Amino acid sequence: MAEHIRVILTEKEVNARIQAIGDEISRDYAGKKVHLVCVLKGGSFFMCELAKRITVPVSIDFMSVSSYGKDTKSSGVVKIVKDLDESLKDKDVIVVEDIIDSGQTLSYLLELLGKRGPKSLALCTLLDKPSRRVVNVNVDYTGFEIPDEFVVGYGLDYNQKYRNLPYIGVVEFN
Repeated sequence: MAEHIRVILTEKEVNARIQAIGDEISRDYAGKKVHLVCVLKGGSFFMCELAKRITVPVSIDFMSVSSYGKDTKSSGVVKIVKDLDESLKDKDVIVVEDIIDSGQTLSYLLELLGKRGPKSLALCTLLDKPSRRVVNVNVDYTGFEIPDEFVVGYGLDYNQKYRNLPYIGVVEFN
């Protein structure tokens, strides 16, 4: 079965929206330092671009969780693959995610991180699929709301392919 990628958000659109989110975070955290927690692997592309656009001091850390495996739908079972290297105690933390789908992974992750004593905890996502939400999560910064289609590019993958695309596209199977 052959795959085809249909572009839904161009590189120019994605870059403009990331700049706007960076500006908003910079205003909201003026006079503070933010600690970005990247959810690997997909979130790394977005977080790096976002961090470059935030004007307040930024520190970063990485966490890897999995609920997809090799499928296109979340299994609902969250597994921590790599935990944080640094404490979150008394930090202004922003969790940076590539996409929020069912909300199950992020709900679990936010509850877990909230117990680690951050001064504040916010959530930033490049893409949001509210129509797929099973568990409600409060998203503080959203790049784009998208329909219920399987997307790739800008860090998002299908079976470890297409992460390096500079735009967001939908995987279509012929």
